[in-house]
Amino acid sequence: MKLASRRSGRDGVLLVVSRDLRRAVEAGDLAPTLQCALDDWEKVQPGLEALYQALNAGQAAEAFDLDMSTLAAPLPRSYQYLDGACYLSHIRRNRQARGEGLPDDLLQAPLVYQGISHGFRAWNDPIQLPSEAMGIDFEAEIAAITGDVPLGVEADQATRHVHLFVLLNDVSLRALIPAELKRTFGFLTSKPASTLGPIAVTPDELGELWDGRLVSGKMKCWVRGTLFGDIETGIDTPFHYGHMIAHVAQTRAFEPGTLVGLGTVSNEDDRVGCGCIGEQRALETIRDGQPSTPLLKFGDRIRIEHFDRQGHSVFGPIDQQVAPSNA
Repeated sequence: MKLASRRSGRDGVLLVVSRDLRRAVEAGDLAPTLQCALDDWEKVQPGLEALYQALNAGQAAEAFDLDMSTLAAPLPRSYQYLDGACYLSHIRRNRQARGEGLPDDLLQAPLVYQGISHGFRAWNDPIQLPSEAMGIDFEAEIAAITGDVPLGVEADQATRHVHLFVLLNDVSLRALIPAELKRTFGFLTSKPASTLGPIAVTPDELGELWDGRLVSGKMKCWVRGTLFGDIETGIDTPFHYGHMIAHVAQTRAFEPGTLVGLGTVSNEDDRVGCGCIGEQRALETIRDGQPSTPLLKFGDRIRIEHFDRQGHSVFGPIDQQVAPSNA
């Protein structure tokens, strides 16, 4: 099943979207918003699934052509956003470029921080920030959206509570990160609002791409019109979504609508490119002693899209231009 939210107020209007992303129908009385659907998933999901099947069969009476430009983030506001750094090549390259080694306990638990959850940008919203000097960067990810998650859930059971997946751009401000990490309280001003791709997809809809642990497929990233990364998402991490959820659930239950990301996608083979400019700059520093690829400037555009084995877009694109916040 594929879901989206049409722009309306703070939380949008829930839409059921056809498999080919061409048609849609309002969920109507089943659930006015995605958060409402997640709050009562077991009751609402069968009706949404029936509507999805009818839409794909051309039998949804109120269906209409989908205009992607009208879509907000699928979940404009979330109760919790947890993001990790689970792809080891991403961690290793960035630390090596700074002259740092890997933590001794790196494989014992995933690295996680809690980001802004009260507002996600839509897939085509500009990335508006006060200054280029903040070191603007994108980070390509796939995030899970959970239902209720009980306190103390084990990793091998945790992914049962994943209801949806979305494309995610975790916007990062590279010039602000070092000082915040040095103070040891972690990211805050260096992590502004993130962006979600337009379409949320249920695990069963992913088919062979979802093995119950990771989502496979090709994450392609374009920076300033040039292909920047062509990365396999289902490899090169010792941690999966269950590990992330279980690590945080040691001390808290999750509300429905919690987002969980594994961090910037990255492969051990650096010939496939990178899922953020920061990692490319780290590779250049390791090789040449200094970075050469510039971070994002006002007017620059980035595009992120995840594809299945047949080359079909799974979540729709994230396509954003960087702009000054006073524009």
